Amino acid sequence: MSSHREAPSIAFDPAADNTDTYAFVSAPGKVCIIASLSPFQLPASGPNFYEFGEDVLYQLYIDNDGDGVANVAYQFRFTTTIGNPDTFLYNTGPIESLTSANWNRRQTYSVSKLSGPGLGNRAELGAALPCPPANIGPRSTPGYAALAQAAVRTLAGGETVFAGQREDSFFVDIGSVFDLGTLRPFQNLHLIPTAAQPGVDTLKDSNVQSIVIEVDIDDLTSDGSTPTDVMSPTSVIGVWASASRQKGMVRDRPGRPTSAGPWTQVSRLGNPLFNEVIVPMSRKDEWNADQPSTDAKYERLVFEPELAGLLPVLYPGVFPNLAAYSNPRADLHAILLTGIPTGVVPGFQNFTGPTPADMLRLNVAVPPATDPNPLGLVAGDAAGFPNGRRLVDDVTTIELRAVAGVTIPLVDPTFTPDGAAGLIEDGSYNVANREFSSTFPYIGLPHDGYSVPA
Repeated sequence: MSSHREAPSIAFDPAADNTDTYAFVSAPGKVCIIASLSPFQLPASGPNFYEFGEDVLYQLYIDNDGDGVANVAYQFRFTTTIGNPDTFLYNTGPIESLTSANWNRRQTYSVSKLSGPGLGNRAELGAALPCPPANIGPRSTPGYAALAQAAVRTLAGGETVFAGQREDSFFVDIGSVFDLGTLRPFQNLHLIPTAAQPGVDTLKDSNVQSIVIEVDIDDLTSDGSTPTDVMSPTSVIGVWASASRQKGMVRDRPGRPTSAGPWTQVSRLGNPLFNEVIVPMSRKDEWNADQPSTDAKYERLVFEPELAGLLPVLYPGVFPNLAAYSNPRADLHAILLTGIPTGVVPGFQNFTGPTPADMLRLNVAVPPATDPNPLGLVAGDAAGFPNGRRLVDDVTTIELRAVAGVTIPLVDPTFTPDGAAGLIEDGSYNVANREFSSTFPYIGLPHDGYSVPA
């Protein structure tokens, strides 16, 4: 749900559908950026297992001067090869290495770095880099952890990279929240009440395609430094991901269409849930095609979020203070579109300037937390969302509580949040069972098709 099938057009194009973007300080002097795509992957999906699109241009963007325009970008292109054209099988025996003759359909990829004015400087960082196979099952892909780790590579610029299938790291109760805004732990208070229940992690058995890159911080900052002063403007970068297709496509051969022409963006993702719950249905495809630098035209949707008006209606009497609040939501505008300026949260800022742009804003001078709090900055953990986004961050709860009013006092001390605002959640974090790693590529191994559902 962070960006799973969030717009009508991209729902028909899963290979280009960004599901989640993450950016966090992963180690001293290092930033990790993750872009996941292709939502709701069923692990048991043979004989045609999920893969990246050969005809899709995947990009990770970094803005280091606050104008919503990328100063650094990493491009990924994928190539598919078939070993034996006369079998329907993905593999004809166990795949025990990335060079196994039993593996019939494999993908490789190239990585380029763009930088400088207009991203005019291009450096080829790697080519023919291997993706691991899909996680099929214990007979076809035995020892999958080692197989996947073998696909981790170091690029010419010193970056560490991985691209392949992983566990969907996002957790949310999709079936509940889109049933008229139901939150199972509080559905006894709903306009159409039923007994309260624990949350459900809708995505617990799903996989995605993930692109993961770990970069030196001084490769991303505006002055080429590794900042240590949290309050310095040079400490903050903006991050987002996109997927693009060429404008023209001709179906000249069955199953082998030809694409041509300039690239046009069909999906993007910065902050989780922005297009999902901020942008109205009629403008979702437009938003996916826009650049962060043009996001001023979406400001009103952030100042007057539809969900903030729906909560008091769906939960009668639970949010009286929120219902009575009529000022523009300057708190949400800061969280989502400009970053948090100095003086709002003591000892912290991730302000990128006045240009409104939907980006993850990461203050790279904030070190990783030794004991991460999934509620991030609102719980006092400055290394967590909305300071970038870690895999562990419970962004659904954070954003629900922000919309419900817990962050309004940061910009309007006269406002008293409703008691429920600090308790509201969908409950999915309490039942989520993600297996994040402390080492690169951090995101969990994919579920295999034989074992799921167990």
